[in-house]
Amino acid sequence: MTDVRTGIGYDAHRFGGQGPVVLAGVAIDHPTGVLGTSDGDVAAHAVCDALLGAVGAGDLGAYFPSSDPKWSGVDSLDLLRSCTERVTEAGYTVSSVDVTIIVESICVAPYRDLMRQRLARAMGISVEKVSVKATTMDGLGWIGEDAGLAAQAVATVYA
Repeated sequence: MTDVRTGIGYDAHRFGGQGPVVLAGVAIDHPTGVLGTSDGDVAAHAVCDALLGAVGAGDLGAYFPSSDPKWSGVDSLDLLRSCTERVTEAGYTVSSVDVTIIVESICVAPYRDLMRQRLARAMGISVEKVSVKATTMDGLGWIGEDAGLAAQAVATVYA
């Protein structure tokens, strides 16, 4: 019998500093950047946590703590590659990933296909196994007030 597991990931960051904003490995022009230790890619970070969660390997902060300055400005797709390696080392294969980006001031649709490609390439899977969606908060809360953005992801792996 195949062992199938699912993990959930979430990440959020405030807007601040200079743009661009990086989402799923794609740099998007924006008047402000994202405050975060790495490049602040909430989509890639959420996928990392979903993958790690699926194999019971903790979370992104356990491997790449924000308190360590060596992760400052790092490409989050490199972190995703590392997390995918941990999935493989645990004896699993990534089956599919679904990520939802939650943001008011960025239209994700024009970048969706490139985001799917970049995430798929980083995980070593086909683009058909990666879904990227977006929604807004319709003006509700700190994301709705355009103070930042978030992403949530679900990953399915199998052995």
